[in-house]
Amino acid sequence: MKRRHFISKTPLAVVALSSAGFISFNGKSYVGDCQTTTDILGPFYRPDSPVRNDLVIESNQGEIVMLKGKIINDDCSTPIENAKVELWHCSADQVYDNESEDYNYRGTTFSAATGSYFFRTQMPVPYDAGGGMYRPAHFHLMISAPGYQNLITQLYFTGDPYLQKDASSKSPTAKSRILQVEKEADGTLLVPFHVIMQKQLPVDPAIIDRLVGIYHDKTDKKTTLEFFKHEDQLWLKNDLYGLFLQYKGENTFIIPGTGDWGSTEIKFEIKKDGSMLATRTRDSGRGEIQVLHAVKMNH
Repeated sequence: MKRRHFISKTPLAVVALSSAGFISFNGKSYVGDCQTTTDILGPFYRPDSPVRNDLVIESNQGEIVMLKGKIINDDCSTPIENAKVELWHCSADQVYDNESEDYNYRGTTFSAATGSYFFRTQMPVPYDAGGGMYRPAHFHLMISAPGYQNLITQLYFTGDPYLQKDASSKSPTAKSRILQVEKEADGTLLVPFHVIMQKQLPVDPAIIDRLVGIYHDKTDKKTTLEFFKHEDQLWLKNDLYGLFLQYKGENTFIIPGTGDWGSTEIKFEIKKDGSMLATRTRDSGRGEIQVLHAVKMNH
């Protein structure tokens, strides 16, 4: 299914994340800008992609590219071992594999003791997002490790004609993720990207178990919010899979956006009758604020 056909039935997802800034190795440690930025998750995340580094499909078009780097603690020097790194992207004909058992251009790997990770794949292309809008070519990454916030980001490439036309890639916070594509001696393309992970506020898994379920809008029972647990994290269900929720503290989770995307905050409250109240506040970033109160009854 072409991305532009699928998007008409799937709302765009915005999610919390952190990513590396401009960092370099000085011979002893990684130094530089350890900023945390945000980007869109997009509607095409699929969990449980195969554990594999090589995503190349020899019969398909697309230049071979190596994506590699290190997963690093927020001190900008200590490598993180066994971090889970998930990569997904579209094919050369603008297709995301959302359904097949092959999980084309989707894979999972784990960082080594040195923090290093790599994928061998084929370069994605810009695609028609509908309405005359194109998204620049990009990789999606999700990185998770115990004790750290889930990291979800997108990587763009210098020279793409759509970088300044896309709400995410033209954001100032995306600057450190617009990467130079290098070429090695054998002609293989190389994209280096080091990732800085941020410490996570702890949430008791038992608390997450209590929050999961279907919440009904207090004024419109047909409108629901469904929360579920994935790898001990709280997620909000959407049409394809879901949105990761980052814990902010004080019973509050956030889906921070960037630039034109706005942000979303969800606060939970246990009522005297044992029911659970979820208050979702959406800020468009343009002065428009929407509040929804949804309840999960205690059974």
